[in-house]
Amino acid sequence: MQHFTHLRDLNPTSEPQRAAALITRARALKAGAKSRALSDKIMGLLFMDPSLRTRTSFDAAAIKLGGQSISLDVGQGVWGLEYLDNVAMNGDKPEHVREAAGVLSQYVDVLGVRAFSRGEGLSSDEADRVIGAFRRHASVPVISLESAREHPCQGLADLMTAQEHFGALSEVNITLSWAPHIKSLPRAVPNSLLLTAAALGCKIRVAHPLGYALAPEITAEAQKYAAVSGAKIDFYTHQMPAIKGAQIVYAKSWGQTDALVAPPNDPSLANWMLEPEHFNEAHPDAKFLHCLPVRRGVEVSHAVLDGPRSSVLSEAGNRLWVQMAALEWLMQANNLTAEDVIDLQSLT
Repeated sequence: MQHFTHLRDLNPTSEPQRAAALITRARALKAGAKSRALSDKIMGLLFMDPSLRTRTSFDAAAIKLGGQSISLDVGQGVWGLEYLDNVAMNGDKPEHVREAAGVLSQYVDVLGVRAFSRGEGLSSDEADRVIGAFRRHASVPVISLESAREHPCQGLADLMTAQEHFGALSEVNITLSWAPHIKSLPRAVPNSLLLTAAALGCKIRVAHPLGYALAPEITAEAQKYAAVSGAKIDFYTHQMPAIKGAQIVYAKSWGQTDALVAPPNDPSLANWMLEPEHFNEAHPDAKFLHCLPVRRGVEVSHAVLDGPRSSVLSEAGNRLWVQMAALEWLMQANNLTAEDVIDLQSLT
């Protein structure tokens, strides 16, 4: 069974053109190409956490691909779900993923799952147990709507947006910069930006305060992809700005690596909030990206978000097209599509 819950499902080391082919296909769909990859199919969308863009864009993707979607909210009309094996279920989770995934697999043809970090630490996020449980127990393809470790469709949309502005991704210079927040946030979005940019050959800087390094497993995986794609990755731990020459500036908050360091709302870290003057040494046409939602005046200034550099709305719009391309590939990879669906290999 082929799933798409992590970037590695695209095999960036052995099939390095697949991620690029998905973006190529997404741009074709955006330009008006048609697909019936979900014709007479039903997509189930299971949300353990809130969503605006992901829910709406996947609903729209299903309709545009000729299918339908059913959205379910865990804990709000759907039983709380236990995902750990061999535990006594004597708490507030009366149903196990084993049964839930098995039952849903009889109703839908593809299953999307959204399950953020449970706040149990980096090792738990790296294990990605919730999405892993659905991969093990579902008998239909599973696609991530964001998990504890990654948000792969967001990463593809981010790089599609960069390509639209600057062309060949091997030439694109990206800064991923940490941002302040009122609370400690998961790392799925910055993880996916780094992994996807590395797989697509970009030049990448990662800037963050002391104690906010990304997990070593993520940085090692990114370096592995870079070795194949030719990407250049620099990791920084210093004060802002770190965006000299950057064409894409991506500001995103994420939680501490070391609980003893300053929390993300510490006043001493307020200078990491992106302001227009931070772009003084960036590329003249530099664009600002963020996955949304964004806390204005906390993570990023109003002036940046409302200014000419901001591409956050078109970036969010691109979620629809990359998800359509990903669903098309996923259904084809599992022999669930009509014969006339485009062969992505032809785009490589």
